[in-house]
Amino acid sequence: AAIKESLRLGPPTPLLALRESIEDCQVGGFCVPAGTKLLVNLWKIHHDLRVWADPDQFQPERFLGSNVNVQGLDFQLLPFGSGRRMCPAISFALRVVHIALARLLQGFDMKLLAADSSFDDDNPLGFGTTLNVLLAPRLPQAFYG
Repeated sequence: AAIKESLRLGPPTPLLALRESIEDCQVGGFCVPAGTKLLVNLWKIHHDLRVWADPDQFQPERFLGSNVNVQGLDFQLLPFGSGRRMCPAISFALRVVHIALARLLQGFDMKLLAADSSFDDDNPLGFGTTLNVLLAPRLPQAFYG
């Protein structure tokens, strides 16, 4: 649930790959002529108030008891795209994220820092959500090498 929510709030890319309509069609009441280049705005889909209550809040519990998956089958959650043009590395990416999270949880005790702490939370990338935590190693030094 936490990984799904993290991918909803911060997908690997905010836009899906460029698509081109092959014939005239109507999408959401708009006429789309053949040959029109289209981008899917993942950020907008993942923050749609019609689908997600409090879309700007990190709430992993929204996925508990839910069958919404990251493969885009229901078009609510599309961090890796959907269909034939879905990211070919989705299985690898999800395994890496699960392993990294498991190792982090296994290897460190975590303490949430107070909001008024003197921790420097400047984000050099300019996006994302800052979570001020203190990590303390809890395994033998050889584990971290």
